[in-house]
Amino acid sequence: MKKISELLDAAAGSALSVVRGIDDSRLDDPTPCAEYDVRALVSHLAQVVANFTALAARRDAEHGEAPDAVTGDWRERFGEETAALVEAWAAPGAEEGTTGAMGFPARTVGHMVLGDLTVHAWDLARATGQEFVPDADVVDELGPAMEGMAPKAREAKVFGEPFPVPDGASPFARVLALTGRDPGWQPPRA
Repeated sequence: MKKISELLDAAAGSALSVVRGIDDSRLDDPTPCAEYDVRALVSHLAQVVANFTALAARRDAEHGEAPDAVTGDWRERFGEETAALVEAWAAPGAEEGTTGAMGFPARTVGHMVLGDLTVHAWDLARATGQEFVPDADVVDELGPAMEGMAPKAREAKVFGEPFPVPDGASPFARVLALTGRDPGWQPPRA
């Protein structure tokens, strides 16, 4: 079993490639997350990364509306923040015990951020016309983890209803479908 930090390192590298590939002209474009345009989703993802960095260190996470993260050298800052996330989850004991206000097992919390980082990177890639191929080990870990958390995530309105996918759909398409996403989503044509 791979450590969460190793999986996050792979996921962060993929996400950073997508973030660096976002052209400023695409910031107002829609994403597969209907409630977010590209700018808002980048800001949400930056807040997620910061919150789960804090949770790895057993500190409180900031909830509420995400501040606009698309300011200054936001692409470089995202790289620094994801590096801090990986480092926090690599610290001795980060995967042990529980963390967060709800007292979830730390590894489950690690799966949550791994899922957010990977799925939102796909959202951003789709919205901005980029290719996105997640790390195979990340997808292998996310499949059962996301399946296990899906009922509670739907109850909390974090996941939508599962999207139907055909037999033979790729493992990552099944992960996306679990969250309520259409793996074939394309931006609306202008």
